[in-house]
Amino acid sequence: MDKEGFRKYLTEREQPVPEEQIIANTAMVEKLEEFLKQFGKTLETAGEDEFEKFSAILVKEGTNTYLDYAGISRYAFFIQNMNLYLPVLGIFDGGEVMNVLRERLGEHAGEEVRDKILPQKDLPPLGMPDKEKILVTREIVKKMQKTLSSADCKKILADVAHGLPRDFRKGEREKYLEAGSIDEYLKRKRENAIAELEKHRDNGSLFYNQYISAEVVDYVKSRPDVLSGERRGNTIYHTKIPYMVKEYLTEKDEKMKRYYACHCAWARESILDEDVDVSDSFCHCSGGFTKQPWEAALDQPLEYDMVKSVLKGDDECSFVIYLPEGVE
Repeated sequence: MDKEGFRKYLTEREQPVPEEQIIANTAMVEKLEEFLKQFGKTLETAGEDEFEKFSAILVKEGTNTYLDYAGISRYAFFIQNMNLYLPVLGIFDGGEVMNVLRERLGEHAGEEVRDKILPQKDLPPLGMPDKEKILVTREIVKKMQKTLSSADCKKILADVAHGLPRDFRKGEREKYLEAGSIDEYLKRKRENAIAELEKHRDNGSLFYNQYISAEVVDYVKSRPDVLSGERRGNTIYHTKIPYMVKEYLTEKDEKMKRYYACHCAWARESILDEDVDVSDSFCHCSGGFTKQPWEAALDQPLEYDMVKSVLKGDDECSFVIYLPEGVE
């Protein structure tokens, strides 16, 4: 482990990492380095298989904290081992979803119903493998559908919105007011989204979890509903950009195409698992996430419907967001 280089990387960044975190991060990376020796691997050569084994130990020991995983992700990025970095990044993706779902159940349905559907003791640990997550999701959604109306299920899951804070998109209001109209706001939103993809394409950097090719940019440019959403009458029709776009565009197998489209770590593996069926109702979590920036921009709650979902057999996920009357 390059301790000196790692410390320099953490202290000289735009937002320096506190000393106590540097110490903890270094200790965790050293622990991983020692663990890898049994597989003949190093920090530079380790990948997803080794990380999953190590993560299982962290879960068992109770050292599966955000800080511990952050140490590994920071070091993996520092040495540019993307085969290690991306699996760790996957731990953070949607890591708070079930905790936030429990909160929303309490807010909307009451503590008694919350504890019946998702008691504190049943909250899944950070670092749970995706193939185990789908079992949790399946059972929770079943309990929700048995206990609550479909309308309440939709409302609660939409309010989870990928586990992001409710004020996460608050900056959209200012952008909308500066634009002066929905059409201009959407135009700028689209231009910025394309520009961001082109930047990642040109400098070879990650767009969340994936690298962007010229084919990916061309695909998004050809689909105005993808990524930013498209105005259709008094609605916004929004199709999610696939989770792994390059693989999605070249894949011929229908099931694998759906798998590459799905963003949800709590549901994606069910597409490939014949024995586990996660209801597409869970996709309302994504519906809430999709309408969140529009609610922030227009400063009011909005209704939406799910049009397509890979969990119900479609090859993409799409939502229609209903704009309020009289708002330009």
